[in-house]
Amino acid sequence: MTTYDQLDTWIDAHFDAQVAFLQELIRVPTDTPPGNNAPHAERTAELLQGFGFAAEKHAVPEAEVHAAGLQSITNLVVRRKYGAGKTVLLNAHGDVVPPGDGWTHDPYGGEIADGKIYGRAAAVSKCDFSTYAFAVRALEAVAQPTHGSVELLFTYDEEFGGEVGPAWLLSHKIVHPDLMIAAGFSYQVITAHNGCLQMEVTVHGKMAHAAIPASGVDALQAANRILTALYQQNTLYLSLTSQVEGITHPYLNIGTIEGGTNTNVVPGRVTFKLDRRMIPEENPTEVEAGLRQLIADTAASLPGVTVDIKRILLARALQPLPGNQPLVQAIQKHGEQVFGEPIPALGTPLYTDVRLFCEAGIPGVIYGAGPRTVLESNAKRADENLNLEDLRRATKVVARTLCDLLA
Repeated sequence: MTTYDQLDTWIDAHFDAQVAFLQELIRVPTDTPPGNNAPHAERTAELLQGFGFAAEKHAVPEAEVHAAGLQSITNLVVRRKYGAGKTVLLNAHGDVVPPGDGWTHDPYGGEIADGKIYGRAAAVSKCDFSTYAFAVRALEAVAQPTHGSVELLFTYDEEFGGEVGPAWLLSHKIVHPDLMIAAGFSYQVITAHNGCLQMEVTVHGKMAHAAIPASGVDALQAANRILTALYQQNTLYLSLTSQVEGITHPYLNIGTIEGGTNTNVVPGRVTFKLDRRMIPEENPTEVEAGLRQLIADTAASLPGVTVDIKRILLARALQPLPGNQPLVQAIQKHGEQVFGEPIPALGTPLYTDVRLFCEAGIPGVIYGAGPRTVLESNAKRADENLNLEDLRRATKVVARTLCDLLA
């Protein structure tokens, strides 16, 4: 029996415990917003201690957390040092969007039905707290490595950009691995992803009674003109295609809009928020400047209208670093053996906080437990779920990969 076979056997023998661990993680809510996520870190640290894993608790100062739009954040780091050599970090995030309506299973129940586990973050990405923790447990029980180190990093602000999670930890030099793997899905290893620019635009006009509309300046009509100009950009974006397989073209979405005071009042103010996805080949500075200019020019053609533009988020694209090849090769090799099909290396139109490690010069990839697509997992929708066999097999792939990297 090979070492890989022994790792697989250990994971099979402890799989019930792995599923129970994930159920406990799902049962502590981490809705973001509001982002009161320190209690989940406390519970996770307690559970990890039961495995003999001492978790460092890095509480982010309250003022910084509030400035990021959250309530409480404690990041967890588990360091497992085996000897001299490279450090491989495994990062999953515990924050989630609120469950919303339409669930047929308890979003915080961790219920199991028809071979799947249900609950908010079952697929994205509390599952990979479980994948990574049990991969490391298997590694230590079977391979007993004597070189290098593994670090588990569990953070809680990916939904808000990662600024008080990975970015904060990197800037304070709490972590700085040689290689990293972040939470993902089982059937592809992601090496690149889109960037994202989010902005809040406030259109100012002048309130007036609806009976005498000419005495005011309608901010909603002005916003409509600006929105039309923005939406027209999506037609132009179709001609900007990425060379990264799995990524197509840029696009722009208006996610929220609000304004006005009453039905019989000409709106004096309207605010909307936009999301502009950027392909890896685009320059974020140029993208932002272009959108600002388009909005300003459109507003300037409307008498009495002014606009305020505020950047909410700038997440740069994940660019593959040459040093990620050992990760890609190991995951592809073991993924094909365990899943019985080729595991492609692709880009994704999503954005993640893995980009922050890339910007720090740390090669990384995205790989973990999950289906072929986000849509299949119901992530961010009702009845989010994970096929337990994907969890089992992804854990085997990660354990085998760590065995190779630390040989």
